[in-house]
Amino acid sequence: MSVHKDVKKVTTHTLQSMKQNGEKISMLTAYDFSMARILDDAGIDVLLVGDSASNVMAGHETTLPITLDQMIYHAQSVVRAVDRCLVIVDLPFGSYQGNSKEALNSAIRIMKEAGAHGIKLEGGIEVVESIKRIISAGVPVMGHLGLTPQSIYKFGTYAVRAREDEEAEMLINNAHALEEAGCFSIVLEKIPAALGKRVANELKIPLIGIGAGGGVDGQVLVMHDLLGINKDFSPRFLRRYLNLYDEIKAATGRYIQDVKSKDFPNENEQY
Repeated sequence: MSVHKDVKKVTTHTLQSMKQNGEKISMLTAYDFSMARILDDAGIDVLLVGDSASNVMAGHETTLPITLDQMIYHAQSVVRAVDRCLVIVDLPFGSYQGNSKEALNSAIRIMKEAGAHGIKLEGGIEVVESIKRIISAGVPVMGHLGLTPQSIYKFGTYAVRAREDEEAEMLINNAHALEEAGCFSIVLEKIPAALGKRVANELKIPLIGIGAGGGVDGQVLVMHDLLGINKDFSPRFLRRYLNLYDEIKAATGRYIQDVKSKDFPNENEQY
């Protein structure tokens, strides 16, 4: 029996059932109405309104510059489009770190103004207080461990995390702490596959991987990477399903040519 096919609306409870039944969870990022409608119609389980919007939508080098107001704008656009999937929204850098009251206020704004179904934040034991405070207000929280892009200046690199035993043990401890704090799921980014599988086996909640191997409970990719809208980003974990950069470029070239040659519009394309 497929949990995925039987539900009319995906919830956090659905994801838990999928893990228990051994059914993998599919998750992608989305940032606008039109694309979110297509992804939801295709049957995606979870859409993440990621702070990766800072990179792929706004052209910033890191995820740090995007604001809470901008995240809410993107989240509103996505929520309007979906009928079935679960919509989770990233709390952006600076909207929750070090202050659990601010974290709660940020989460409440996303839920009230965007109509999202939950939030995601990065970090381990250091953000547990914020997680507990957000959950106490009835807001579902997804964690994020491993490579945490909001901490890029601390790491200084986007290399694979937790290769060494000490960092791997720390990640496992953090994962348990997030589960105990009440997170309904955790994203694991760019860690060894064996570690991803171990954490998924030890925890009751679903683990969603991006570069964390096939032993976790689901996978997430950035939509622009999956569709080949980006050409420059080619990590090992990425599988491109389309090459839209070249296809869109070619279509635009044909349009330009038709306008210049006066072929467009033709008689049937005029009033």
